[in-house]
Amino acid sequence: MTVSIRPRVRAAGLCGALLALAAGSLGIALASGSGEVGISDLFGLFSGDIGDAERLILLELRLPRALAAFGTGAALALAGALMQVLLRNPLADPYILGSSGGAAAFALGAMLLGAGTAAVSAGAFAGALFSTVLVFVLASGGQWAAGRLLLTGVVVAAGWSALVSVMLAISAERNLRGALYWLMGDFAFAEQAGPVLAAAAVGVIASFLLGRSLNVLATGDQQAALLGLPVRAMRIGIYCLSALLTALAVTTAGTVGFVGLVVPHLVRLVAGADHRVVVPAATLAGGSLLVLADTLSRTLLAPRQLPVGAITALVGVPLFLVLLGRGRREAG
Repeated sequence: MTVSIRPRVRAAGLCGALLALAAGSLGIALASGSGEVGISDLFGLFSGDIGDAERLILLELRLPRALAAFGTGAALALAGALMQVLLRNPLADPYILGSSGGAAAFALGAMLLGAGTAAVSAGAFAGALFSTVLVFVLASGGQWAAGRLLLTGVVVAAGWSALVSVMLAISAERNLRGALYWLMGDFAFAEQAGPVLAAAAVGVIASFLLGRSLNVLATGDQQAALLGLPVRAMRIGIYCLSALLTALAVTTAGTVGFVGLVVPHLVRLVAGADHRVVVPAATLAGGSLLVLADTLSRTLLAPRQLPVGAITALVGVPLFLVLLGRGRREAG
């Protein structure tokens, strides 16, 4: 009885701590900024003792941006966790496998053609899905090889990056600065957080309900097929869900790296490999991380703003190197 209860208590404690972190990160985002609105105004918002100007800043400017950052981080972390199950490789994530690059290339192309928000979102989804399918078609060769898929994804991602560079080079100069900031990750022009939040919520619920199946799939396709799991249907579902999450994240904030790579890795170190715990924990941790990164990006050199993708890279690179070194020591 004690053996079966302890993992549940640890999982509940982890999720509770991450929920507190999510609430705290949103509170920090609301209370931080280049203006004079701060923590006292945040408390005044709940008590009703706040002016109209301060209410406008908190509810119309900072809150939508914070929710967009949380939804984007949650979507990227969930997509990364799912791709790592699919490839059985901790290095898999939408950025490295080219899904983010494909979504960014298609979305940027739609923007340069003057398309509306719906067309840009549709283009991003088509680009992410096309890139994912392209990687698996080029790498499979009739056989499933996770290492080959990963290398192919890196090459395809480089190709999308080159295509984006060409589009930027031939675009009008008046659009260049905004496009560059968007590609590096920027929430300054995030219009709405609803779609990415809804997709992340639906995705985490579906993945949690399929947690046992994800655990089986992570052991290998043959083992999963022997246990009666519909492997092909699971793969297609993961492809489409990951592409949708990536597309919405890209259309909301541009290309943000390392969230889908580092966050699921950290969660597995703490929570183990049970995806009924990893999925909700990674979603909460990814959302909180990106909210804090965005808060730092707009306050560090205020009133100037830094691309949030640069902040996540500055944090993610050394953190990943630490994790890599720890993995080598444990393997040795």
